Amino acid sequence: MFKKILIANRGEIAVRVIATCREMGIATVAVYSDVDAQALHRLYADEAVCIGRADPSDSYLNGAKIIDAAKKTGAQAIHPGYGFLAENADFAQLCQDSGIVFIGPPAPVIRNLGDKTVARQIMADSGVPVIPGMNAPESDFNKMAGQAETIGYPVLVKAAAGGGGKGMRIVPDPTHLSEALTAASGEAAAAFGNGAIYLEKYIARPRHVEIQVLADRFGHTVHLGERECSIQRRHQKIIEETPSTALTPDLREAMGRAAVQAAEAAGYVNAGTVEFLVDEQKNFYFLEVNTRLQVEHPITELVTGIDLVRRQIEIAAGEKLDLVQKDIQARGHAIECRIYAEDPENDFMPSPGRIALLEEPRGPGIRNDCGVYAGFTVPVEYDPILSKLVVHAGTRQAAIDRMKKALSDYRIAGIRTPISFLMEVVDSAPFRNGETFTDFLDTHFSGWKPALVDSTLAALAFIAHNMWARTPAVAGPDAGLADTVPSPWQTLGHWRL
Repeated sequence: MFKKILIANRGEIAVRVIATCREMGIATVAVYSDVDAQALHRLYADEAVCIGRADPSDSYLNGAKIIDAAKKTGAQAIHPGYGFLAENADFAQLCQDSGIVFIGPPAPVIRNLGDKTVARQIMADSGVPVIPGMNAPESDFNKMAGQAETIGYPVLVKAAAGGGGKGMRIVPDPTHLSEALTAASGEAAAAFGNGAIYLEKYIARPRHVEIQVLADRFGHTVHLGERECSIQRRHQKIIEETPSTALTPDLREAMGRAAVQAAEAAGYVNAGTVEFLVDEQKNFYFLEVNTRLQVEHPITELVTGIDLVRRQIEIAAGEKLDLVQKDIQARGHAIECRIYAEDPENDFMPSPGRIALLEEPRGPGIRNDCGVYAGFTVPVEYDPILSKLVVHAGTRQAAIDRMKKALSDYRIAGIRTPISFLMEVVDSAPFRNGETFTDFLDTHFSGWKPALVDSTLAALAFIAHNMWARTPAVAGPDAGLADTVPSPWQTLGHWRL
């Protein structure tokens, strides 16, 4: 087993990985940019290394600096979290070439599954159902137009690389095809450095259901059930739950088998997620494979009792999976809400700034994977996710009630968050009834405005800003890559109100 792991990420996911490492007795190294000198992940780790300026290309996306930090601190492995370099095949290969274990799948697997057209072909060849469409990118307009006619409108333009809705356009008819192709290719090139695009059949009102898989290097693969991720804004998930209200026992079993089949066909190792679309007739189609830990992994952990980060580390260390499919049982219902620094009243624009007050919900069945604290300044340079609020209960309705209560107890002042918006979504009749299609927010919450203004919270923000700001006494270093510092989190006496 590893003695020291470097976490090549920031925020709540870095804190989450460190927590499991501590439980396993593994020392941790955090990397951070200059604007993250007082970030929670940096304070929580055993060691910390400053790797550059706020610009991700100079810090969190700079593989060479991260490898150098790992070598100088003696880290034997690197956990990439999600985002940044987590699905970067070149970085995984760089780790291997540098004699450092990448906690994730092998570089060739990441490369193959990162190209959606290659992934589609792998799945089609192995018998996994795929959405009708192209199995190779194309740039010639006339060929794309011919393919669109063959597939049948409406079609979906998709980026061959990347994800998160970037480079994606719905085309209702031939008159909109040219504009959509140009826009999607340009957006994909800007986001992923690759403007390759292809076409798929557009499926109206699907469910987005994914299956968590674990695979060791000895050929043993299991799945841990599904997560429904249909509540999305601009193709970004904001609420996830398990089990899905769309799946029957037979469909759940069939999708689980297909996910294992997909992982085995791709030669998968470590934790991954096979994503599917489920149409209104209960047909399911392969969408993509996320070759990393998912943002929504906690809900699977709560219903199965399996620590996915621990399993990732054990598999990367060469251990065999001791899980047998028939022994993996889901109990109860879990829901996750993503808490972002963004303004739901202003088209969910980012809301960076100083957190004046943070009061987290507590109680039975409540988990909050949080990466910030009162007094921390949320930077503008990175994804604005603050935390993931997760609840677990015996039934779906009980989980909804628990989430509503947890959201009502969650107070963040100084920046804007979508907490009030999320409360209304989970308490809405369509959500309670399980009518969670991917067009849910557009159908039920377009142009949302809060029902009332919480003047009490505004007053608390003023008080917190002036009286309760906490500042760590140990300043973040601005020295070079070779400098490491002990975490002030280990000596809370250095903190003051």
